[in-house]
Amino acid sequence: MKTSISHFSPRSESIPEALSIYINELVFDQKRKGIDLTTLSLGEAFFDIPKFDFSAIDFVKGYHYSDSQGLPKLRNNILNYYRDNFNFSFNGNEDILITAGSKIAIYLAIIATVQQGSEVLIHEPAWLSYQEQIRLVDGIPKFIPFDCLISDFEDFFSNKTSLLVINNPNNPVGRLYTNEELQTLNDICKKNGVWLLVDEAYSDFLEPGLFKSALSFDKSMETTIVVNSLSKNMGMSGWRIGYVIAHKNLIREILKLNQHLITCAPTILQLYLIKYFDDILSITLPQARDTLTKRNRIMSLIDKIGLDVLPGSATFYFFINIKDYPNSSYYLSLFLLYYHRISTVPGSAYGISTERFLRISIGTESEERIYEALKVIKSVLNKKTDIEDKVNKFFERNNISHFNFIDNKDS
Repeated sequence: MKTSISHFSPRSESIPEALSIYINELVFDQKRKGIDLTTLSLGEAFFDIPKFDFSAIDFVKGYHYSDSQGLPKLRNNILNYYRDNFNFSFNGNEDILITAGSKIAIYLAIIATVQQGSEVLIHEPAWLSYQEQIRLVDGIPKFIPFDCLISDFEDFFSNKTSLLVINNPNNPVGRLYTNEELQTLNDICKKNGVWLLVDEAYSDFLEPGLFKSALSFDKSMETTIVVNSLSKNMGMSGWRIGYVIAHKNLIREILKLNQHLITCAPTILQLYLIKYFDDILSITLPQARDTLTKRNRIMSLIDKIGLDVLPGSATFYFFINIKDYPNSSYYLSLFLLYYHRISTVPGSAYGISTERFLRISIGTESEERIYEALKVIKSVLNKKTDIEDKVNKFFERNNISHFNFIDNKDS
């Protein structure tokens, strides 16, 4: 008699789905059915990128494994990019590793720096996978509320703290940390012997000259780790290419992990980016900066409509305050999706202190459609109608599974 296996590891079972991806799977399902949605949930910007000639790439070489640290020419391209755009230089042979997207780069950095039982501080609102990646290595995520002053961060440090994580510029707010704040964070981390992990995945989505990498405040890279994403900044989210920049000793540790988990970033994509790196940037950088102009226009519409958002000046995100709306941001997001065909992401995805918010992304829709959607959101918030039962009955009728919330907040 064949025995079925139904048990899984406690570690795996303790990790929930990614709430933003759960929402977007619902969106994709609706679109497959031919339903027209105003999509404000996707965390990317759609750029007009021409099809460069793949015949100029060595396809045979692209079929095979390549350097686990990343192809040297691409590492050098990224070095030049940081030098020319952010006025920071590093050793392209020793201080950088290219990965299959920045998500795995963050995870590799966490594995290399977080010990079992140590605490990791996360400044909210925060990308939702930070805390789950920390739990996967048996670390303990601790959350700093979104309205906490940088000067008060040290109050959250303990003798168990091993890492502080921030996202600059921030998803989901668009906040840009000031030079003074970055210097303060660098000083606090060095004083306490704590690593500082800075996710700079949206470094191109702000006005030229405004962004300063956290590495500029720790030129010896004593405690600072920076992760960035070519996929995000170049508008190629499906092409998983990211990288981590850190002291050569830490890169050597991350390289070992990369060899066991990834082997190498996709060779053919690296070859493509080596060939067309400057050409792609010349096309995508202006469009990323145009997103800021669009952001400013949308901000004017938000003010006109009377919605409240947390202050931000970068990226293509806004974080809308739902205030005293009677239901959770989760139910409000589902109600907007299925009853008004507007997709958003609940604020609960980004932290404990941010439940009363909705994230919208303006990267994939026209300003006209965004404006109409914002008016609907304002109208729904004004009515303050209890919609939880309505959503639950809709899900039951249509056999849709709710998101499985797992309470790990105090772990």
